[in-house]
Amino acid sequence: MPTKRKIPATMVTQHPDHAHTPYWHYRPFISTQEEPYELYLSFKELGASEYKWDWEGKLVDEAIVERIMGEYYDYFKETQIGKDKFITFRLPNPKVETEYRLGRAFMGIIAASGLASSIGLSNNPLFEVILPMTESAKEMYDVQSAFREMAAIRHPLLKRRDEDIEHIEIIPLFEDINTIANSDKILEEYLQMHIQGFDFKPEYMRPYVARSDPALNAGIVPTVLAIKIALSRYEGFSERHEIPLYPMIGAAALPFRGGISPWTVDAFMKEYSGMRTTTIQSAFRYDYPKEDVVEALQKLEKGFHITRARIISPEEEKYLREIMKVFSRYYQSTIVKIAPLINEISKHIPKRRERVQHVGLFGYSRGVGETKLPRAITFTASLYSIGVPPELIGTGRGIRSLKSSKMQNMLDILESHYINIRPDLLNTLNYTNFEVLEELSKTIIGFDEVYEGAREIQRYLGEELPRNDDQKEHQQLTSEIFKRLKEGKEVSQLIEKAALLRRSLG
Repeated sequence: MPTKRKIPATMVTQHPDHAHTPYWHYRPFISTQEEPYELYLSFKELGASEYKWDWEGKLVDEAIVERIMGEYYDYFKETQIGKDKFITFRLPNPKVETEYRLGRAFMGIIAASGLASSIGLSNNPLFEVILPMTESAKEMYDVQSAFREMAAIRHPLLKRRDEDIEHIEIIPLFEDINTIANSDKILEEYLQMHIQGFDFKPEYMRPYVARSDPALNAGIVPTVLAIKIALSRYEGFSERHEIPLYPMIGAAALPFRGGISPWTVDAFMKEYSGMRTTTIQSAFRYDYPKEDVVEALQKLEKGFHITRARIISPEEEKYLREIMKVFSRYYQSTIVKIAPLINEISKHIPKRRERVQHVGLFGYSRGVGETKLPRAITFTASLYSIGVPPELIGTGRGIRSLKSSKMQNMLDILESHYINIRPDLLNTLNYTNFEVLEELSKTIIGFDEVYEGAREIQRYLGEELPRNDDQKEHQQLTSEIFKRLKEGKEVSQLIEKAALLRRSLG
């Protein structure tokens, strides 16, 4: 029961996590005006098949389709948007962002449909939207309903045609571990609302699981396990309703945010078997050799769609949910203690994109009450910059708890589902500055728990890979950054230099 349309394996995003200057640019910072050119190159030179045009929390060029059709007409006449390549809006969530940004996005979709008709293209360029922070079926249905009402408006001055787009598909983005692990229930309710409200069944669905924000809220291990549960449940949903599901994941280069880079594609596809689309964020594209980027994208486009999700039995799922609780409890209890230092370091993280003021997930009372943290990239960059990767937080103590658990083989169960846990943690230790961490453990509450957990990870792995030259230099830089932070000195340039070495800002 596959859908007729092409399902992209690689979705380029505007996430500002790159350290290096893009190969096509003269500086690391990318302005809103430069993003249409970036979109064009992502398709033409890198070979990606989808581009997320982000309306959430950032400035945006609202006339993107008109702009690229005008500037790169010859390419997009042959390689058609909506058929060969895809632009997908991530909408502003109406729960959070106002000022008619949702309506402006809708008008951009309608205008693109009219433009396509006027130049003789047979398909709508834009027909899917991503709804961030989805927590209910009603949110999904309401956005579709609102679009249909707007698209139904007819007035001579608007010059709307009957053949212009009237319905959009919703890609729900699930962003916390509990919502992710139970997202099939949201899809069940949404399916019934869709049939009752629109009188037809969706041809397919693309449930989208976040990877960075749930890790920021609950830690790396609970996030990975929640996604595995979701993938298994999606298989059951698809079989019950005879609707193909094409899951998507929002992954980035560093392990804490997903662990996908041009050099880790094989391990990533094995870890997230059953996914059909992955984000390709800025660090993936700009912090590695261009030829490696192109080769990795080709590998994803050819191989991701044939991977199959592992089916998890009800008993296994019960164990995985217990493990999630253990690790997230350790993570969250520590985060609330070390948040002030993270927020202080975050002020020094260099900017890579234009953004409007936006409150991160912690602002919505997710998981740790009133504790506020920076967005995921800045959060990750802040901790890596002092040699304390966030992968450490809660993980070692969680592993120790599983070792001593009365439930047998809990650690084996974790390792069988989080396939890359050992290589991910080995990589983490190679960027850990134990001297800085030990000093922090003696001076700032909460870091004693991180230090204790890091030592537990060492005992769990029983081995350490020798650091390469870049990792050794990174160690020296994090020591200098920490020293200067204590002295109240500027550290932005050193933070950027360290990011260049690890091939990602955050």
